[in-house]
Amino acid sequence: MPWGTRTSFITRPVASVRTGEVETEEQRTRAEIADYLRDLAEQLDRGGDVVLELGGTEVRVNPSEPVTFKLEGESDWSDGDTEAKQSIEFELVWWRDARTAGEGTLDVGE
Repeated sequence: MPWGTRTSFITRPVASVRTGEVETEEQRTRAEIADYLRDLAEQLDRGGDVVLELGGTEVRVNPSEPVTFKLEGESDWSDGDTEAKQSIEFELVWWRDARTAGEGTLDVGE
């Protein structure tokens, strides 16, 4: 399917215990996304656990200082397309003590 073709996003949680990885995707309005990001910002500001939920998947994390904030943007368009796919990604990165894979795994629940 070409990048320029619009599709409805479906919720698609992917979780792996070994890598502690989770990815979800869900279509939301701009206002809903703004509310979600405000809630995330408030949780980060309070300190302690941060709970994120999207599409029935919940992730609980406790970011330790310092946190690296990464912003990535991209656009994809090819000759003949009538639309360009554009995206931005936000990423927070931090390190935590872990002597086992279980200690280093994200707390993911559904």
